[in-house]
Amino acid sequence: MNDRNREVSRRTFLKTAGTVAGSALVLPHLIRSEVLAAQARPGANQRPTIALIGLGERGTNHLVNMVDRMGKGEVYVAAVCDADEKRLEKAKQIAGPKTEAYRDYRYILQRKDIDAVIIATPDHWHGVQFVQAAQCGKHVYCESPACSTIEEGKAMIEAARKAKIVTQIGAQGRSQGEAYLMRRYLADGAVGKVTKVTCWSNLGQVDDNPEPDEDPPPELDWDLWLGPLRWQSYNPRFSNGEFRWMMESGGGRICHPGAHVMSCAMWWMGADGTGPDTVEAVGAAPTKGLWDTAVEMKVTYTFKNPDWVLTWNQPGKPVEPEERKPEEAAIDQPSCGAIYQGENGEAVAWGGDVGIWAERKVRQWKSPSPGVEIAKSPGHIEDWLNGIRTGAKTIMDVEAGVGVANLCILGNLSFILGRKLHWDNNKFEITGDEQAGRLMNRPQRFPYYM
Repeated sequence: MNDRNREVSRRTFLKTAGTVAGSALVLPHLIRSEVLAAQARPGANQRPTIALIGLGERGTNHLVNMVDRMGKGEVYVAAVCDADEKRLEKAKQIAGPKTEAYRDYRYILQRKDIDAVIIATPDHWHGVQFVQAAQCGKHVYCESPACSTIEEGKAMIEAARKAKIVTQIGAQGRSQGEAYLMRRYLADGAVGKVTKVTCWSNLGQVDDNPEPDEDPPPELDWDLWLGPLRWQSYNPRFSNGEFRWMMESGGGRICHPGAHVMSCAMWWMGADGTGPDTVEAVGAAPTKGLWDTAVEMKVTYTFKNPDWVLTWNQPGKPVEPEERKPEEAAIDQPSCGAIYQGENGEAVAWGGDVGIWAERKVRQWKSPSPGVEIAKSPGHIEDWLNGIRTGAKTIMDVEAGVGVANLCILGNLSFILGRKLHWDNNKFEITGDEQAGRLMNRPQRFPYYM
């Protein structure tokens, strides 16, 4: 591993920080001006050159997948990046000696040979890294939820449109076979007009074993891990794997697996590009420990034209998973899912971020002729790679992903403020509530801001 590439001194990092000022990207001096102006190059991407940013469990899964595809000649894995030295060493062993390793993702963005990046960093990094990657002309696959604030989502959509890149947000449930069957079932009107979608999940997490702050492990660049977040001391209850239960970095259960469950809801309802008229949350916060996301939570989203209601229930009343035949895919995640209530009946789907399972009547449904034409994803990564090669729109592009992330963000803001919020989806703004409006954005720490 090349130390020059993977380590950046604090002084150099501060002097050459990647920031977004207005619409112009300012990155380290090693990023040449012609790179900043570069647009995505679909014609050159029959075998796209890929880099991976973030190498936790999800990022490592992506790396294994990409290395397998590299062996088949589908992609070339040029670089990996993480703020944790041990993760980098592991990734190098998986990827092989020709793959460069970096601690600072900006060195990846400055490389003209890299066509696309996979972002699997903690949620608080998604917005900054997505926008900067887009402004460097890279196609982007970014894990879900797409963003942590409303303003981040706006910037992501704007940057992607301007760069004309292909994007995919990692709500992979949409690309699964039974998700397609549920979309077809509801689109065909099998239960009539759906007026209510009731999502369920487990209780949120409570920090029952709080630990004091301590020095970060020597392999972890804690400053870089925090990135745009306000500075705070290292704590093992708020780092790799545990960030999900902090409001500013993970958002809690409504984001994991809520973003995945509600991603399917928005697609199955044909509601991408729309948003709720009102959002109202009630619940209970933790009373001890470091984690601060909701333990109990019910969020009601009301949609207009067409009128329907989406509810997030934590905990909810789970539907007992159906018994499946040995040759049928087992329901491995019954702890979350949703009931789709229509004028003529209802339909149930289980799962979220691990898999999607639709009940038997959905799987056995025969569409009338002619039925509603529904696009079927070849697989979430395959769909993104196909988009890079052809320019085709993906099943969960950044606009759809930000729309779902907004549901999570608005739910948390209503919970924090203790009141109903009114949302203007055309402007991406909370209306009639100055305090809530200020919370659509938050300061980002120098030098990691957009």
